[in-house]
Amino acid sequence: MESLLLVGLGVVLTLSLVWARFRYAAFPAQRPSDYAEQTPQFDIRHHLDGPIQCEGIIYGPTGRVSSRFVADMNATWDGNTGSMTEHFRYDSGSTQDRIWSLKIGNDGQIKATAPDIIGEGEGTQEGSAVKLSYRIKLPDDAGGHVLDVTDWMYLMENGTVMNRSQFRKFGVKVAELVATMRKVG
Repeated sequence: MESLLLVGLGVVLTLSLVWARFRYAAFPAQRPSDYAEQTPQFDIRHHLDGPIQCEGIIYGPTGRVSSRFVADMNATWDGNTGSMTEHFRYDSGSTQDRIWSLKIGNDGQIKATAPDIIGEGEGTQEGSAVKLSYRIKLPDDAGGHVLDVTDWMYLMENGTVMNRSQFRKFGVKVAELVATMRKVG
């Protein structure tokens, strides 16, 4: 009976440590306020405006690169309302297009929609970073899964935007994306 109690305590302790790491020390633990005092200040209406070149890689669930891509993007803004077109070219030869509709509140809150986004994405720009969370439905040829996505974009001193995104299903990370975005011209 005592050994069963010790095993149970071990399981509880292990689960508590995993939860604490996830909550306080991992990618999901970041908060926009963590970057509030950092410069340069990231305003997507300025830093993601006009033609943008993007290069990136996607890691699969095993941590190995599963795909590489290059994307041509173009963003236009009318005050706090914007549109961003994206044309992705993957190393497999496939392509993908997306058009984002973006709205930014005076408090830095972001609302985002696109045809493959379920509902409305929500985010915040604060200091040198932007966080955007949304649910995406993958194309049928990619399994048609619905994934929870968290995008973090960090503005570099030279104007380049570094993007790190995690894709989760049932809370388990199934993919991660790392990309750069630079204004063209």
